[in-house]
Amino acid sequence: MESRNTLDQDEVQKPEPGRNTGNHKDSNTDLQVTYTHEEVAFFHLHQTHHFDEFEYPSDQYCKRDLFPKWHLPLKIASIASLLIFIYTFLRDVVHPFVTTNENTFYKIPILLINKVLPVVSITLLALVYLPGILAAGFQLHYGTKYKRFPQWLNGWMLSRKQLGLLSFFFASMHACYSLCYPMRRSYRYKLLNWAYQQVKQKKENAWIEHDVWRMEIYVSLGILGLALLAILAVTSVPSVSHSLTWREFHCIQVHINITCDLCALGGFYIIN
Repeated sequence: MESRNTLDQDEVQKPEPGRNTGNHKDSNTDLQVTYTHEEVAFFHLHQTHHFDEFEYPSDQYCKRDLFPKWHLPLKIASIASLLIFIYTFLRDVVHPFVTTNENTFYKIPILLINKVLPVVSITLLALVYLPGILAAGFQLHYGTKYKRFPQWLNGWMLSRKQLGLLSFFFASMHACYSLCYPMRRSYRYKLLNWAYQQVKQKKENAWIEHDVWRMEIYVSLGILGLALLAILAVTSVPSVSHSLTWREFHCIQVHINITCDLCALGGFYIIN
């Protein structure tokens, strides 16, 4: 028992490897921890990505970009909206005012904007799937799929998700604006004028079969296209896309997209 106690005391008094055996005052100055370059880089990365908004240094917080992945899609959507708005404004407002002195500036808030929204939506939807075709063309031209794409095409392909979500946003806005048509004061005045003209012309029935069928098909195709576009938007959510296999995801993105494009183009052709 004595020998065992002696061994235990020796183990307690045995210095640990790497520990300074000098005085306690010298241990604070002699004890140094060396880090590798990878550990220092990882520490700075951890600090950068785990600072809260209130803990982040102000100079570094101001340098961070706001929504960096949305810069290019928002610029494309803004430019397309501006160009289409200018063209529609010149055709539907300025041209009647100059030629026949007809004041149609009241159309700008609802009617004019509602004509711009679907065109921008279908344009953005086309820009979602156009880079895939261009990428396939580059691969056929180079004869390999392992060569890097040009920088502009690479940035375009990385922005496809944001372009698709913006397309869904513009389509949803188009649906909301269309539902507001009967609530406009100008529509009520026009309805009264049409009723007065019908009474003045002594017409008991103003039913036009062609216009009825055209509008019914247009609304039906619009609802179907918006529903399909909503499916495409939902499948782009990471939690949903990760639960699908590649075959399922590819089927949704290709076949539903083609059907959605056909519905949009069909409705655009019918209404015009």
